[in-house]
Amino acid sequence: MKRIYIALLTLGSLSFVGCQDKKEKTTPEVAQEADHDQEENASKEVELNAAQKKAAGIVMGQLEDKNLSDVIKVNGQTELPPQNQADVTTFLSGTITQILVNIGDRVSKGQVLAVADSPEYIKLQEDYQISKNNLEYLELEYKRQQTLREENVNSEKTYQKTKAELNIEKSRYQSLTNQLSLVGKGSSRTLNIVAPISGNVAAIPIRMGTNITNGQTLFSLVDNSKIHLDLKIYEKDLPYVHEGQKVSFNLTNINRSEVTATIFSIGKAFEPGTKTVIAHANIDQVPDNLIPGLYVNALIDIGANTVKALPNAAIVKADGREFIFIADEGAEHGEHIHYKRVEVKTGVKELGYTQVEIIEAVPEQYNIVTQGAYYLQSHLIKNEGGGGHSH
Repeated sequence: MKRIYIALLTLGSLSFVGCQDKKEKTTPEVAQEADHDQEENASKEVELNAAQKKAAGIVMGQLEDKNLSDVIKVNGQTELPPQNQADVTTFLSGTITQILVNIGDRVSKGQVLAVADSPEYIKLQEDYQISKNNLEYLELEYKRQQTLREENVNSEKTYQKTKAELNIEKSRYQSLTNQLSLVGKGSSRTLNIVAPISGNVAAIPIRMGTNITNGQTLFSLVDNSKIHLDLKIYEKDLPYVHEGQKVSFNLTNINRSEVTATIFSIGKAFEPGTKTVIAHANIDQVPDNLIPGLYVNALIDIGANTVKALPNAAIVKADGREFIFIADEGAEHGEHIHYKRVEVKTGVKELGYTQVEIIEAVPEQYNIVTQGAYYLQSHLIKNEGGGGHSH
């Protein structure tokens, strides 16, 4: 009986020791696994110092209200009205002796662009001076003949002849005056070529010594401040487009900034060979580097609904999900800045912006990385690969 009791007691002690050993071996592993899961679930952070931030080109911003849903997508191009383009010509022949501007220069109306030696101009001035003198003489002669006629000293025929000569000379003098006004004021032997409009020099098809003729194009000028949009509106979209609507577009071949315009006129007939009607839109603030003939993809605002959006560069993708980086509003000017990655849900994408809904908890006051997010993401991946903390 005693042997059985001792055996049972020994078995129970061994069982207790075994359980104790098992507990001691498994508890650290379970704790480590729990910590790993907690780290995976937690939002990841990247820390940069001021120099790293500057090198990464970090730019902060906020969610913006953008109309990305109630819009019509259209194509078109920038156009310049004919009244804002000019070919500089002259009706006199001559030889170019000076060219005073270069391509791209800004010029004012009436500014001298070139100078030419012109025998025709010299002859025009001579004819003008002769006509002016003749006119002065004939005016005096007409008054004298008029007085004589009133006193019945001269004949009616002589009086009428003098009157006719005076009227002819008046017409000739006026014609010569008008011709001189077209070519501007030059010296007695040189012809000034002047700008008919203000704008920029687009082309100079002449050079020193060029012999110019009547009607020849000497310069081409454009006033790009009056550039507008010609947008192609398809038949199905016509009922939703009207004057006064706002248009937004990006000039991707110049820069990525958004430009706005306002529709001021809509065509009344389809364009030849297409089922589109042209809508004309004035650009609200014409960029200095805008030129005619640029193709644009634009959005016509036909509704008032807006969504929260960010620039496309603010959003990064990882593990099949989308994220942004944020920082506490007051931490941006410190020596070390922590950027927290948070998950978002995206929607409509237009004109360089994406609709964004933040689906993680964020601080009350924070700013969003709008440029440099891909740098932060690559920095995060590099640090994870090295097994270290993201600093």
